[in-house]
Amino acid sequence: MGKLAVLSLSVAALAVLIGERLITLRLVDVSYQCGAEDITILENGLAFLSTCVKHPDLPSYSDDPGKIYTLNLMDSKMKIKALNVKGDFDKDSFNPHGISLYTDDKVGAVYLFVVNHPQGNSQVEIFRFVEDENALQYIKTIKHELLHNVNDIVAVGTESFYATNDHYFTNGILKFVEPFLSLPWCDVVYYSPQTVQVVAGGFLLANGINISPDKRHLYVADLLKHKIVVLKIQNNTVLSHVKEVDVGSLCDNIEVDRESGDLWLGCHPNGRNWLLQDPNDPPGSEVIRIENILSEKPKVTQMYADDGSVIIASSVATPYGGKLLIGTVYQKALICDLK
Repeated sequence: MGKLAVLSLSVAALAVLIGERLITLRLVDVSYQCGAEDITILENGLAFLSTCVKHPDLPSYSDDPGKIYTLNLMDSKMKIKALNVKGDFDKDSFNPHGISLYTDDKVGAVYLFVVNHPQGNSQVEIFRFVEDENALQYIKTIKHELLHNVNDIVAVGTESFYATNDHYFTNGILKFVEPFLSLPWCDVVYYSPQTVQVVAGGFLLANGINISPDKRHLYVADLLKHKIVVLKIQNNTVLSHVKEVDVGSLCDNIEVDRESGDLWLGCHPNGRNWLLQDPNDPPGSEVIRIENILSEKPKVTQMYADDGSVIIASSVATPYGGKLLIGTVYQKALICDLK
């Protein structure tokens, strides 16, 4: 078994000028070289981290199955905790990727939706968060032929969501060559128990997805186009194209500030390094913020960047309470004090 470091904040307090602010960086060993590919946060500051995703084209430094961790950003001790999974669920093949939280305000229940790739397949798991037991109660698994290469997900109901497919082909060789052919065949799928259909297409590589605080717009990262695509939700299955915002980087996951509506993007600044995955010349990391995305002139700002010397292959960034939590595909996580 690999070591699971209980967020012993391996902290080397580094002062760095980022986005014209002096901030303090704290490295977070989420697990031993396992990464936190996606992160999302509840309103109370409890962050959920999806760790140890295994992908045939990426390095993997742990044979352990994936886990979901929580991290209370309001706790000065910053202790990370692995969530126990209850119910009839195969934990040994758990390979979590994108995640999304949904709160049912009527009953106060919190649901965690997880993209899972057991044995390289694609399916969506739905859990209910049991806070007093620090556990996830398994509810159901969703499989569908349209959910064939799921990357990310945004939940919009207790059993409904939008999801991105990051490839059109399912054959391993065809999936590998697909990005080099510039085929705009990736899509967004809407799922509910009553309806499953493709609601948007034309993406070269549809990656992260999220929704605006007022639930009126979807944001989709088209990684190979270096753009964030804005879609207006007419109804659940009817979306209209609004605009595309250039970000100048290979953007992965999208988190939305629930107060300001700003988008925070975990990005890969160097496509060549990302493709080659050379440990002697590692992929760098970059965080981009988009303010006023629906305006005529959205403001795109680089909030963090490094050449891989601090963290490798950033995939998500999400702010909370003056902190910025940055996750990576297969390495570590980073907490920045935005003060």
